[in-house]
Amino acid sequence: MDTQTLATLILLGSFFLMIILRFPIAYAVGLSSVFCMLTMGSALSDVCRLMVKGISSYSLMAVPFFITMGVLMGSGGIGDKLVALANACVGWMRGGLAMANVLDSFFFGGISGSASADTASLGSIMIPMMKNQGYDEDFATAITITSSCEGLLVPPSHNMVIYATTAGGVSVGCLFMAGYIPGALLALSLMVGSYIISLKRNYPKGDPFSIKNLFKQLATSIWALGAILIVVVGVVAGVFTATESAAIAVIYSLLVSVFVYKGLDWKGVWNALDEAVKTLSIVLILIATSSVFGYCLTTLHVPELAANAILSLTDNRILLIILLNVIMLILGCIMDMAPIILIATPILLPIATEHCGLDPVQFGIMMVLNCGIGLLTPPVGSVLYIGSAIAKRPMEKVVKATLPFYLCMIVTLLLISFIPDISLLLPKIFNDYVPLGG
Repeated sequence: MDTQTLATLILLGSFFLMIILRFPIAYAVGLSSVFCMLTMGSALSDVCRLMVKGISSYSLMAVPFFITMGVLMGSGGIGDKLVALANACVGWMRGGLAMANVLDSFFFGGISGSASADTASLGSIMIPMMKNQGYDEDFATAITITSSCEGLLVPPSHNMVIYATTAGGVSVGCLFMAGYIPGALLALSLMVGSYIISLKRNYPKGDPFSIKNLFKQLATSIWALGAILIVVVGVVAGVFTATESAAIAVIYSLLVSVFVYKGLDWKGVWNALDEAVKTLSIVLILIATSSVFGYCLTTLHVPELAANAILSLTDNRILLIILLNVIMLILGCIMDMAPIILIATPILLPIATEHCGLDPVQFGIMMVLNCGIGLLTPPVGSVLYIGSAIAKRPMEKVVKATLPFYLCMIVTLLLISFIPDISLLLPKIFNDYVPLGG
């Protein structure tokens, strides 16, 4: 057996073995990379150099700012205000509180950019509220966790920044714009699903629609929604880079949370920053170790081997796109979101662009949604665990209640996969983006 084959077996074998043994993902990625590089005869100093190089990126500076902004706004008492705004918009319909839950996640996702933060912050408000109004608790938990994935698509999402950095040459601004229609489509599909279930189970309506109440709640929530305008409008209009807009949004979030909504005192600010640092440390360690892992994959020509293996199954474009989605969904069941983006992008993106004709921006949206579905699936689904813990419901019952919403998400995923303009229309209009092959 030659050195390259042995190193490949050690890299992938040790990685999946540690995943099965439930090693923390950063350790699994880092240790398997070290074993591989030692097998190839590289020095340990090369590992350190590659780790430092992996996080020495100007684009990645946006990630800590976006995480900090989300934590500050999530801890600053805006959840109740966004719930009231969403309820004023759609709460009057049958099952209106369920649809308000979906719409609320769309608003909150544009602030936090995190499905876990969405579920933790809004779940503690919405699940008890829905239960008190006669909704089944498992249904309330299911709609809360599935709607939280909208925050992964609606900008600003730090996972999109990670994808843009990993893919290379993909505009963060284009990715931000590309997420809006898919995020709205996902929200619409979940609202349709919840409405059908609400009709069958005769869930209650909310208060009658009032334009006066809508404007009142909009006026109250406008400060929270302003953070989204700073990031998206600033980046799209070319006023700021993504990193600059994220830094400004952090200062804005701090001022709004402390002085406008007064949901945080200075002690709360320090606690929020502590939480942001903990989250950031996990993300940066993953990025650093994954850069070494990616170097090993490239050196050993694993992407080419994977492409040949996949193409040996079929050369039909439609089947290839479905196969790529299946691969990402399976990875989502066993890995968290950031490592999937960091590890799978160098392998799957060339197949998507060269053999399926998918644009890198479109594929990025597909990958993010696939990973979002993975956050809801056992055994590693972190958002599923958070929702079950908040509702104090057995995970298997929550999964059962989530099945109809999995279908809604899969339908949305297929539409995004086969209709490019769902992702690319806004980038083409606002960013003058020229898609692959366009």
